[in-house]
Amino acid sequence: MPRDIGQIDRLVRRLRWDELDSVWLRQLIERAREEDLNGGGLAQAPKQKGDATAAFISSRKLGRAKLIARTPTVVAGLGLIAPIFAAYGNHCSAKLYTQDKDIVQAGQIIAEVEGPAVELLTSERTLLNFLQHLCGIATWTHQHVVALGDSSARLLDTRKTTPGFRVLEKYAVGAGGGWNHRIGLFDRVMLKDNHLAAEESGSGKSLGDLVRKARAGRPDLLVEVEVDNAAQIDPVLEAGADIVLLDNFSLADLKVCVPEVKKLAWCEVSGGVSMQHLPEIGFMAADFVSCGILTHGAGWADIGLDWD
Repeated sequence: MPRDIGQIDRLVRRLRWDELDSVWLRQLIERAREEDLNGGGLAQAPKQKGDATAAFISSRKLGRAKLIARTPTVVAGLGLIAPIFAAYGNHCSAKLYTQDKDIVQAGQIIAEVEGPAVELLTSERTLLNFLQHLCGIATWTHQHVVALGDSSARLLDTRKTTPGFRVLEKYAVGAGGGWNHRIGLFDRVMLKDNHLAAEESGSGKSLGDLVRKARAGRPDLLVEVEVDNAAQIDPVLEAGADIVLLDNFSLADLKVCVPEVKKLAWCEVSGGVSMQHLPEIGFMAADFVSCGILTHGAGWADIGLDWD
């Protein structure tokens, strides 16, 4: 039945680190290493590969360095440190002073790393690229969660992610206090405006027919429908949609439509969501607010690798 509290674990989630495919992550790290060392991605590979600068450092030298936050940061992605070091020789190690989801202040040590100086120097940029990116998303998400305030609405991400990095970016959203919407096209029926246009189902009655077709064809999945005007809401609810997404509704329209949707279905608000407007949107008490900018609009965290 629509709006069943038993559905909540299927509606949203926070990816755990142990849910990520270690083989997938290793392959991603190896591609990053190949870019740096061997010209990965270039049609013409370099004649001489490897780190041309670190080649002048003695292989017997040992090094130690600290990962330090330059600005307040939400930590995410520490589980990548070990597999990154493994990809560069597996002789370096890390001592963690924080854990994912921690909020650290400027100057705080996130971790200490040590091992052969050549391996530390060669892996440094790959390590920082991953950590700065994921910590940036976690920090940016946390700022949006704070802006949403004490609203009962949960802040969701979208599929607007960097190709190949989706599970990592969605993990980082969870570390920052947000929630994950569907992971991909496979785990929810989501009828959006282009689906409706393709099926010529923009009118109320035909839209309801499409919802019924989806529920009958994939009873194992939740059915979500994006609507862009109030006239579409009743036919969608009557057809049994589990979630109704109110897309680009004005605040005045949300005030009227959110309570109507919540009588029978879960209510999501999306479109034009910004940190500035989150407090007002949160006041409308929708169940979910989805925001693509959590991933595609996040900058990188300022994290340094300072050598002892």
